Amino acid sequence: MGMNNEPIYLSKQGRVKMEQELRRLKIEERPKLLAEIKRTMEMGDLSENAEYHAAKEAQTHLERKIAELEDKLSRVRTVDTDKIPSDKAYIFATVKVMDLDHDEEIEYTLAPAEEADVDNDIISIKSPIGAALLGKGIGETVEVKVPAGLIKYKILDISRDD
Repeated sequence: MGMNNEPIYLSKQGRVKMEQELRRLKIEERPKLLAEIKRTMEMGDLSENAEYHAAKEAQTHLERKIAELEDKLSRVRTVDTDKIPSDKAYIFATVKVMDLDHDEEIEYTLAPAEEADVDNDIISIKSPIGAALLGKGIGETVEVKVPAGLIKYKILDISRDD
């Protein structure tokens, strides 16, 4: 995966969560693994030492994860939600829509891919629905192509949790 310079937009909580995860990996996981590698090295013949190889593999994986998080954090822009216009569907807005085909109301919260949580209707602005809603205003109708066909949503309301 190529490192890119595309900014990552996160809420303050999202950034803190990512920083905490990085700290946990560095302060807890890394020393634990190094101790495990040291312990397995003392068991003698490394070529037949499955535990040693497993620990080394885990270390490679951990370092990759740390590098990935550090890279992401270097590109994070914290979004000040107070400065986002509230009359349009922007990042961190909660958008209430009417599914015109099924006549039902649904609420989606638009979030960066890193903070999406589909089970709680927090959708990525890169997802088909998120991308379709982005920048639209109350009263507008959007059509979203999804694997199952076409969904038509009318935007009823836009709000933000401040």
